[in-house]
Amino acid sequence: MNKTTNRYTPEVRERAVRMVLNGAGQHDSRWSAILSISAKIGCAPQTLNEWVKKVEVDTSQRGGVTTDQAEKMKALEREVRELKQANEILRKASAYFAQAELDRPLKE
Repeated sequence: MNKTTNRYTPEVRERAVRMVLNGAGQHDSRWSAILSISAKIGCAPQTLNEWVKKVEVDTSQRGGVTTDQAEKMKALEREVRELKQANEILRKASAYFAQAELDRPLKE
């Protein structure tokens, strides 16, 4: 989830996007539809435009990284970061114990 608060429920977003995509004949252009609908739901036109573009990407009507792919990439990046941290800890621990072994007096 984003760090910003989501003022609009998924249902409101879906309905607004559906209104833009289905209402092409009622407005002169897509942007005029976005302006009209965004005013009705109380969001910025750019926000509604981003929602529409995201739906088009997710439904393969527009090129780009889908929501599922973006989530998977984010999870993999997080996992890589955690594994790098774990490897660094293991490397330092290994060096510490190797040095401790060298510093230990020899038994005769």
